[in-house]
Amino acid sequence: MTVPTASADAALRLVRGESAVPHDLLGAHPITRDGVDGVVIRAFQPNAASIAVVLGEQRWPMERDAHGLFALFLSDRTAPIAYRLEITFGDGRVVLRDDPYRFLPTLGEMDLHLFNEGRHLRLWEKLGAHLREIDDVAGTSFAVWAPNATRVSVIGAFNDWDGRAHQMRRLGASGVFELFVPGIGVNAMYKFEIRSSTGALRVKTDPYAFKIEQGPGRASIVQSRGTYDWKDGAWLAQRADADPLREPMLVYEVHLSSWMRGEHNRVLTYRELAPRLAEHVKRMGFTHVELLPVLEHPFGGSWGYQVGGYFAPTSRHGSPDDFRAFVDTLHEAGIGVLLDWVPAHFPKDDWALRRFDGTACYEHEDPRLGDHPEWGTHIFNYARYEVRNFLLANALYWIEEFHIDGLRVDAVASMLYLDYGREAGEWLRNRFGGRENLEAVSFLKQLNHAVHSLHPGVITVAEESTSWPKVTHPISEGGLGFTLKWNMGWMHDTLDYFKVDPFFRKGAHDKLTFAMMYEYSERFMNPLSHDEVVHLKKSLLEKMPGDVWQRFANLRALIGYSITRPGKSLFFMGTELGSHHEWNHDVSLEWHLLGDARRQGLMAFMESIGALYRQHSCFWRRDHEPSGYGWIDVSDKEQSVLSYARYDGLAHAMVVLNLTPVPRAEYRLGAPSLGTYHVVLNSDATTFGGSGYAVAEAVEAEPVPYHGFPQSVSVSLPPLSILVLLPTDRPDPRAAVDVVANRAVGEASASRSGAGQSQSKQDKASKPVKAPKASKAPKASKAPKQAKQPKASKQPKAPMEAKAAKPSKRQMAAKTAVSEPTATATLRPMTRVASKLAVKTSPSSTVPKRSPGRPASRTPRTKTAIPPSSPPATDA
Repeated sequence: MTVPTASADAALRLVRGESAVPHDLLGAHPITRDGVDGVVIRAFQPNAASIAVVLGEQRWPMERDAHGLFALFLSDRTAPIAYRLEITFGDGRVVLRDDPYRFLPTLGEMDLHLFNEGRHLRLWEKLGAHLREIDDVAGTSFAVWAPNATRVSVIGAFNDWDGRAHQMRRLGASGVFELFVPGIGVNAMYKFEIRSSTGALRVKTDPYAFKIEQGPGRASIVQSRGTYDWKDGAWLAQRADADPLREPMLVYEVHLSSWMRGEHNRVLTYRELAPRLAEHVKRMGFTHVELLPVLEHPFGGSWGYQVGGYFAPTSRHGSPDDFRAFVDTLHEAGIGVLLDWVPAHFPKDDWALRRFDGTACYEHEDPRLGDHPEWGTHIFNYARYEVRNFLLANALYWIEEFHIDGLRVDAVASMLYLDYGREAGEWLRNRFGGRENLEAVSFLKQLNHAVHSLHPGVITVAEESTSWPKVTHPISEGGLGFTLKWNMGWMHDTLDYFKVDPFFRKGAHDKLTFAMMYEYSERFMNPLSHDEVVHLKKSLLEKMPGDVWQRFANLRALIGYSITRPGKSLFFMGTELGSHHEWNHDVSLEWHLLGDARRQGLMAFMESIGALYRQHSCFWRRDHEPSGYGWIDVSDKEQSVLSYARYDGLAHAMVVLNLTPVPRAEYRLGAPSLGTYHVVLNSDATTFGGSGYAVAEAVEAEPVPYHGFPQSVSVSLPPLSILVLLPTDRPDPRAAVDVVANRAVGEASASRSGAGQSQSKQDKASKPVKAPKASKAPKASKAPKQAKQPKASKQPKAPMEAKAAKPSKRQMAAKTAVSEPTATATLRPMTRVASKLAVKTSPSSTVPKRSPGRPASRTPRTKTAIPPSSPPATDA
């Protein structure tokens, strides 16, 4: 019986590789021919000499028509039929395979509906390449979104990279093309060949590929799913029950390719890196690592921020299962894993997302919306539901498939503003005439809602550098819904301060204190990130002023300040090594520096402060609550001393920084409670590479009002240092007060009582006694008139109500009354100051003191001089 002839037009489009509906012709179709019911089977295979249909033990040769299609009519048969094709090629090869065109679609109508609405939360399970069995036939299903393509084919070695061989079918108006190809297994390489509306051919990597070949091929690689045996169930259960805002979070930012390398600069695998990294960060007290993007990226110099494969962990270090093992290892060590994620823009590499189907598919057609002028990249079109779904599903993919504990969302500011990085006339306004990217705002809210509702305990962190309001506020309150926001203002102000020579730091004091003015407007993370140690910005160590000893001392103080102030903290890898060089992404960190004693001291300091931070909840429990922090003294800019307290209910710690190289002997500080305070961290300890300036291990709080507290302590401050003091015992609950809230009340009450009113019994008991006679100082250090010693019988004035950061009158009076002869010259050149400090006298310990006096008897006189910069050794 004659084989039915296919439509000439449809056949020609198929043979020329222009068909979007190949299943209309190919495969098995029921037909009635001359009154006989049966099935017609059509096949097309370029370069085939002959094709036969095989059914069980039977074999029927197919006839070739004028268009190049092969066909066979089988009477008394009904579709579907489980047949195979025996293909003989022109070179004599014979291949027996199942026909891809005899299988039903692998995506259902609901999948397509949700995708087109931007609401498919498990999209990675439908689009891309997936190993599966259909009708007991193993193979791989392929699906890709290319809404304006006239034809899409899957190509690979299995069809000699010929786009005519496996043309995919368009699924209605969804824009999705799909095909199940039998016989394609794990690790098979493939791409999509796309014919645009203009007839141009584009060869693209799968946007949903789980693994991508390294350049220059950039082929997608079929991977299996669900084969890794996770061991972190207890970690995930604990994460779901925890409140990350009230838990310790000390983050180590890592670029995996350059953290550590093997011999001959070999890039280590995920499985090689995991145990080494876990041991290192755990020893230093870090709670989390944050990975610079491991999403596949073509150019290593982008550090991962120009992503080519959003669903593929970079194959530089191994397979997706290798990356799962990496995360699992860190979780077993008690370390969380955060991932830098880039939904703001993508590179213009032609093999990736750019003009995917020949049109602006993922980006905007108008470059005023779709191009990022500063970075040379494309901006995602958040107004398109399918693009939003791509990004939303991608975020959930990393959380669900790789157990990621949080996403740090990169370049949020560039998403929020239509004019970001643009000059006038280079951007378009939104529908209300403003510059806000309303669609991006909507997407970020959708993202945060999905992540936090589906995965409690997982955090999202915004890298947002502008004053956009309510970034970390709940969506229900008009916020974007992020868990945390990088405090870029704090980072820049703090680094600007530490760059200043200590001689001039009193003029920059406000750079350290200003951040507290807006600290509780958002929930912040304090970052000292990779961006600050590249592009000629110098390493953190080299930003510090002074000689080598002073630079290391400054760096320790900076690290301590970041960790002990409010907010979670982040440090870029290598901070602990104190390198003189900027970060180089092409080589390993300079681990050889650990042979240097200064670096060993810096590492020891970071280990000590990391352990201290984790052990004491006052440093993290109330990071984002005003009750968790209070200034002790914000105003001592003349001596560049900063002091504050951290609280968690009754538990608290005192922190004081001396940010000049001048020691401050017997410096008086207000204390939150009576009792004994122990110095639990001293960055100037010789163990850490410090000078070893003598500091008492414990000090007793005296009933001497100071800094608005009813009691105070006197402690010696080493040069360029940070001290942390903890009370020995918890204060008596009957005497406990909310010191942060009640200090202002106490000062106001004292102000109303007047300086001439009677003092409390505690004040009377603390009357200063007459100071012992001081030995004569050299003329060069003669005190100014306003710095005369007060009479012994004179009572300190009652505290006055503070106005913003300005010290009270009582504080100013006390400061003037006890200033030492060289108090106004403590920032003179160090050789001169040292000679003067050695002959200073000390007032009575019962008199409130603000400036350095003669060291106590436990301190050798020689220790009051400025410590030597460092031993005369060559710096590494």
